[in-house]
Amino acid sequence: MTSSKPGKTLLINHFIINNEWYLVDLPGYGYASTGKNMRDQLKKMIESYILEREQLVNLFVLIDSRHEPQQIDLEFMEWLGISGIPFSIVFTKMDKQSATRGKENIESYKAKLLETWENLPPVFLTSSESKLGREELLGYINRLNIDLFD
Repeated sequence: MTSSKPGKTLLINHFIINNEWYLVDLPGYGYASTGKNMRDQLKKMIESYILEREQLVNLFVLIDSRHEPQQIDLEFMEWLGISGIPFSIVFTKMDKQSATRGKENIESYKAKLLETWENLPPVFLTSSESKLGREELLGYINRLNIDLFD
């Protein structure tokens, strides 16, 4: 289920997949339709979870592909890198714009990251409506699980 307004998820939600592993949905760190105090509490909760969760295998950073690079996204990914957190970037809503525009925004993100990074984390282009990137993302998760359980 998704909300019609971004920034509504204020809890950490756990989903067990195939009775084998968990997918955990954290609140968004960037856009919360709450006051500063609540945003600060969310930030603290998210950072604590990420840093203290020993079982964390990979963090998927979901970014709306319709937007040019946002400073808050770049800072969050920089923090993940400095903190040694393995992560992948999932660009969402690729179907909500022209292919050219979406690719321009993604290339802008990559260029910005490469200003300070030697290598980029895995990047996925997705659309929940058209199912773009679904198989690639599921395949990646499957490979992570195979590597983890072998």
